[in-house]
Amino acid sequence: MTEAPAPIIDVDPRLLEVLVCPVTRGPLEYDRAKGELISRSAKLAYPIRDGVPIMLPEEARELSE
Repeated sequence: MTEAPAPIIDVDPRLLEVLVCPVTRGPLEYDRAKGELISRSAKLAYPIRDGVPIMLPEEARELSE
């Protein structure tokens, strides 16, 4: 069984200004198509579930190069 695609959710730009990667304390980028917050420096993608960013490193997906 395949996973359903993540629904497209808009994130408040003000929220993106204050959120940082919990691992590196660096900036995050929003990937609207995948519904994730991306930390390029940590090479992690944090999921957004029901409009709530899940900022736990153990919940993040590792990014491949």
